[in-house]
Amino acid sequence: MKTPGLYIHIPFCRSKCLYCGFYSSTSLDLVPEFLKALPLEMDLYRSEFSSFDTLYIGGGTPSLLSAGELGAILEATAKRFTISSRAEITLEANPADLTPLSLQAWRRLGINRLNIGVQALDDGALAFLGRRHNRSQALAALQAAGDAGFANVGLDLIYGLPGQKLADWRETLRLALSFSPAHLSCYQLTVEAGTPLSRLLARGEIQLPNGEALADLFFTTAAELEKAGYIHYEVSNFARNKDLLSRHNQKYWDHTAYLGLGPAAHSFHGQRRWWNHGDLGAYLGDLGKGVPPRAAEEKLTRDDLCLETLFLGLRTKKGVNLRDYLRCYDRDLLSEKSEPIALLEKKGLVMIKNGCLRPTLAGLAVADSLALI
Repeated sequence: MKTPGLYIHIPFCRSKCLYCGFYSSTSLDLVPEFLKALPLEMDLYRSEFSSFDTLYIGGGTPSLLSAGELGAILEATAKRFTISSRAEITLEANPADLTPLSLQAWRRLGINRLNIGVQALDDGALAFLGRRHNRSQALAALQAAGDAGFANVGLDLIYGLPGQKLADWRETLRLALSFSPAHLSCYQLTVEAGTPLSRLLARGEIQLPNGEALADLFFTTAAELEKAGYIHYEVSNFARNKDLLSRHNQKYWDHTAYLGLGPAAHSFHGQRRWWNHGDLGAYLGDLGKGVPPRAAEEKLTRDDLCLETLFLGLRTKKGVNLRDYLRCYDRDLLSEKSEPIALLEKKGLVMIKNGCLRPTLAGLAVADSLALI
């Protein structure tokens, strides 16, 4: 049985970005109350989850917490769960929060992987996105992370911005690669309902690139990063070598159990999925009563799991293992879906290799539609 992963959502940001649909609050007054409540939530799951081999502290902006506050979270976690001595421990960080002092403090706490939310390396793009760092801060942060001895540093980048030119994106990738990051996540700008970005688009104040332009950006990203030696292992994710794939994120894609703590965090175990209130007040209120701060939960049917296995697997380069699929669900995918799979093969979107149904690069570009076979 695979070891579960632990995700802790820090629901605070100094400011909200234009595009962000994740739950967070810019009111930092409640940080102390949240830090007191988080161990109470941990206590509720000690009998269901005992050990983890990945810990991902995300948000929000976890790096705005002091080293003492982060240390308290890690200490509370270690008291209640067994964290593998070889665990991947990731901290999401804003470039503006990276200083030689903070980096050294994080290393002393045992954090061994950074995921830096660079998003862009152009001041105009950063201002549009509402990021609180500029280009110089981003470049300085990347240099400082390496100087501090962090060998596993990931960068988040966004493409598909209004008016973005292919040449500008190539330059962003060139600059990013000059730091030889362990990992790159290159996301297409997504319009989430209720965000300032969605309102700008609805009012016609901005126009996003069309499908052809987005395809050019996607294929350029894949070509440039693979040319630099990176493994394109999921639609948006690239690693410098196989040992630097995000161990935590892979749990989401292969139905490994994971526990999510904090407001709006999601969890999965067996055939159950549940998620917390996307509201700090409701979260704190439930924990004050000694009950799980859940907004809702669901029990997944075998059909649900089959569909998710296809949806998630066909977003990854390794695809869906046909033998494992048959063993888990008693379904022969090639027999049941022979005609649509043959059609997708003919279109150059999937291939069958080493017993796996795998997306091609063209298939990864339209991965979300492949599971509809």
